[in-house]
Amino acid sequence: MTSLLEVNPTVRGIRPPTSLHSLAARITQEISQGVEKPFQQVIDVSLGDFHRAGMAPISFVRQVLAASLYSELLQDVSLPLDARQRAQKLLEACNGGSVGSYSVTACGLPYVHRSIAEFIMRRDDGVTSNPEHIISSSGSYKALSIVLHLLASREGETQTGVLTPAPCPHTLPALLDEAGVTLVPYRLVEERGWAVDLDELHRALRAARGRCNPRAIYISNPGNPTGHVQDRKSIAEVIGFAAAEGLVLLADEVYQDSVYGLEQEFISYKRVLFEMGREYFETVELVSFHSTSSACMGECGLRGEYMEVINMDPAVFPYLEILQASPPVLSLLALEVMVNPPTPGDLSYQTYSQEILHSQLTLSQNAQRACEFLNDLPGMDCRPGMGGVFLYPRLNLPPQMVEEAQMLGVQADVLYCQRFLEEEGVCLGAGSENGQQDPNYHIRLCVLAPAATLDQVLARLGSFHRRLLDTFP
Repeated sequence: MTSLLEVNPTVRGIRPPTSLHSLAARITQEISQGVEKPFQQVIDVSLGDFHRAGMAPISFVRQVLAASLYSELLQDVSLPLDARQRAQKLLEACNGGSVGSYSVTACGLPYVHRSIAEFIMRRDDGVTSNPEHIISSSGSYKALSIVLHLLASREGETQTGVLTPAPCPHTLPALLDEAGVTLVPYRLVEERGWAVDLDELHRALRAARGRCNPRAIYISNPGNPTGHVQDRKSIAEVIGFAAAEGLVLLADEVYQDSVYGLEQEFISYKRVLFEMGREYFETVELVSFHSTSSACMGECGLRGEYMEVINMDPAVFPYLEILQASPPVLSLLALEVMVNPPTPGDLSYQTYSQEILHSQLTLSQNAQRACEFLNDLPGMDCRPGMGGVFLYPRLNLPPQMVEEAQMLGVQADVLYCQRFLEEEGVCLGAGSENGQQDPNYHIRLCVLAPAATLDQVLARLGSFHRRLLDTFP
């Protein structure tokens, strides 16, 4: 079994902002200083930051957190009784009964970890989950960063390699670099809706050996930014591949609550691992991740995340605790609410379920509408999303624009996004940020936003895109 104990917890630095986000910030500042623009504000749909895009927070989440922060609200009858009771229970689980105290352990609050374990068992139809194997963290990629630093070792041919999908989450390449590990890309198959291909995994692994030491494979399900949702067969193939090659399996499942494709469902890697029998569930090292940044919660700013660790050497846990260094208590409380929401019969259940349903319907309807719109634009091809919050359409850019981008020293998709931002005030993500190395160009668009906001984005995109094609006939 691959051991995570060969550690080198060296931090290499902090990732600087991308040029597109720097440009968006500069334009926003210019607007505030009175500079005239053809738009009044920048709309950012490059990130999965739903509240920034205009989606409302979930009432029960904010009510519980408000009462946890200000205990006077525990007696305020304007808040639902079950929200106040939940806040009281959570405060009792905190040191000193306050969110201002350090967490009970370096890895989080045992009360919250028990709730997470119960959630996992409900989700996975009774598969056992041990609260002691759950570690809370702060930030969407803090937990992953910790594991990567533990995996990192040496330089050159002996430097740790991590198999990484192309495309991948746009923050991942820099995170791997910071941890001192080599990114080993494996291409997702766009023609099959960005599916994972077993032959491609073997090709990537063979190509990596000799230049690094592959020790792990990272995968996001639902896919970020592709929206692909894996079925049981695909997940079992990846697990079998990891088992045969002695790789640690890193499963990013943060968008598990946002599957909307026809006849699609989320199935966790842990559930399939245990369905495959003792040969696998007693040997394969699996680390799975979930976060309050998920589509239903949308609480990106609270920076709440947990990871569940399967088959890790117990001697590694002290290193995880040292690197974790006590996550923020408020983010832990948000995690508890996420995994333990109101249930039928609770006072807040009707409001909670209506708000969640609104978010889910907005996501699915926006994804369908946006995909149809993008496919109607000349020179653009968009695969239907099945889950997650992004669409990832391909651009067939005019050769003149590609040549201009080369002269300017930028990727052509970045130049496309820069011009769109400057002319229409909308910030998209460029596919080259997502680890795209092939000759195709893509853009990344978050579709979880109010319908009116998405309508503005699509209208401006259509106008800009057609104007651009007229410029380069």
